[in-house]
Amino acid sequence: MTYPPTPEPRRPDQPYPPADGLGTVPDWLRQPDVAVEPARSDRWRIWLSHHSGKVIGGVAALLVLAFFGLVATGGYLGVKRWATTPTAYPTISQPVGEQAVSSASPPPAAGAFDGTPAADFPEGAAGIALPAAKRTGPFTEKQVAGALTKVRKALVTSRLDRTFITSKDPDRLLRQFAPDARADLREDFASDAFATYATRLAPGARITTDQPRVKGRISYRATKDAQGIRILEITSNFVWAYAFRTSGGLPGDGVVVVHDTVVWSVPHPGDVRSGSNGLWIEKADSYGSNIDCAAFDKGLLDVGSPTYGGPEDPDPDAVFDPDRTLDVPDTC
Repeated sequence: MTYPPTPEPRRPDQPYPPADGLGTVPDWLRQPDVAVEPARSDRWRIWLSHHSGKVIGGVAALLVLAFFGLVATGGYLGVKRWATTPTAYPTISQPVGEQAVSSASPPPAAGAFDGTPAADFPEGAAGIALPAAKRTGPFTEKQVAGALTKVRKALVTSRLDRTFITSKDPDRLLRQFAPDARADLREDFASDAFATYATRLAPGARITTDQPRVKGRISYRATKDAQGIRILEITSNFVWAYAFRTSGGLPGDGVVVVHDTVVWSVPHPGDVRSGSNGLWIEKADSYGSNIDCAAFDKGLLDVGSPTYGGPEDPDPDAVFDPDRTLDVPDTC
């Protein structure tokens, strides 16, 4: 325990501290630097040295009478007040029991997502939860579990893997798809079409060490495609929040949000050749907010000016809601 230093006794000529307990203000803060005038006691001595004893005696008698008159008319309260030790009145009630005084320290640094709904989202891959695998249509429980695992792995790579999102080579993701699906996907990465299902950072964009925050869901069903092939259709719907380095000081200034819905499919192995057996993307849609529009036009991600909360969307938190429609106006 640290004890406060014992204060020195007050000198008779030292004024009492103010009753609020906040300490006195130095004289140099109270008034400008001016020539020092003689104190009252000095002026009194100077006056005495220039006047006769008779006058001084008369003045002293008058002062004595004035003093006793003051006491008789209520001056006693003033005298009593001067003679009583002043009491400090705290501005807040102090807690009972032992207390420790800690030295001043800077407040903890604010998190990148503080002040936004993403602060309560799971971190990284922890936000991608898979539904229970059950036998569905012609697909066994094992086949359903295998398909769901493929989708989750692709989601982690396409939206969260820092090696992938900072690289120009898409093979880290493409090799997770059926061989026959890779050619079309490679064309997506030659344009900006990949942005609906994958994240790539713009040149010079800097994300923080914070893991992206993720919220959403995955569902599946057994169906058939246009050619009558039996497929397990898996739909993912997620909000991805990324923390970028920024000079802004308001909550969420560096948070970029991407909301996507992707329909994945895995064909029944009995209906396709080996080259088509595996993961496919049927369709994908997405939007971004707080983005650099010039970079986003190329499918790349970087922080920019806020693009939510306009007249058509008065709630800026709506972009963090996975249940919000993806049919939103283009604000770029």
